[in-house]
Amino acid sequence: MHLAIALVPLAAYFVLLGLINVARRPLLATGARDTAALGLAISGLIVAGPMELFFPEAAANEMGAYVWLFLIAFYSLVLTLIVLLLRPRLLIYNVRPDQFRPALAEAVSRLDDQARWAGDCLVIPRLGVQLHVEPVGAMRVVQLIAVGPKQNDVGWRQLEAELAKALKSRQGSANPHGYVFLAVGLTMLTVVCYQVMTHHVEVVQTLHEMLRW
Repeated sequence: MHLAIALVPLAAYFVLLGLINVARRPLLATGARDTAALGLAISGLIVAGPMELFFPEAAANEMGAYVWLFLIAFYSLVLTLIVLLLRPRLLIYNVRPDQFRPALAEAVSRLDDQARWAGDCLVIPRLGVQLHVEPVGAMRVVQLIAVGPKQNDVGWRQLEAELAKALKSRQGSANPHGYVFLAVGLTMLTVVCYQVMTHHVEVVQTLHEMLRW
């Protein structure tokens, strides 16, 4: 049971990453969505680890299984707070830096003709956006990371919308690393399913113990 709780969300995350990376079209995601997805991926590890280890037995004696709702709600609030405190960031999957630069230039030209480059840094005065272009090695991922604390969230949303339009006409290629993510995720799911089916009695018993039924 603990194995299933810990690995199923993480396996689903690996499968999702694999599907994204084997796609041939660039995919644009925000840093908030990326962090939220990672937080959900490790949620099973949190439940089977720290939550189970520091489980409030006194509260469980009074409230039973409802204590888990409060613990999960607390984790959700902490994750939401982390996401809200992050600086703006955009991630573009399945694109090389040399393919991405023209798309970014096209989007920025429609937003502000006063935009200027300084190396890998870009300033878009009209939007109130300052960012740094940072490739992620062989993963074929490019990040646009906010530079400095003063950022305009509305400007970032406008940049995201224009960049999504510019990327529609671009064609990428499948990232071989995506197949590795798929293999890892599917292997984890297979192991969990096999263990649950072969030890279903113990799984039900552990579930009852966790929920204090």
